[in-house]
Amino acid sequence: MEEINYALVFKALGDDVRVKIFNMLKEKSLCACKILEAFKITQPTLSYHMKIMCESGLVDVVKNGIWNHYTIKKETVDKINLFFKNIK
Repeated sequence: MEEINYALVFKALGDDVRVKIFNMLKEKSLCACKILEAFKITQPTLSYHMKIMCESGLVDVVKNGIWNHYTIKKETVDKINLFFKNIK
């Protein structure tokens, strides 16, 4: 298992838009076009948010044609859960 940078993960979740996107992704993998429909932001703004989430390790991306499809990276979520579980 690769190490995660908890500071990057928590920073990625420190923005309301990214938290809402993360909540959307907990249901299923989503195309960037579907995420854009839920927000009043531009495609470059979405790309910025998704880049932060991908670099933190929270989200994986797969390119399909002209669109990117995003999914939550379960391994990272498992590590975050363990991080909090181990706090006494």
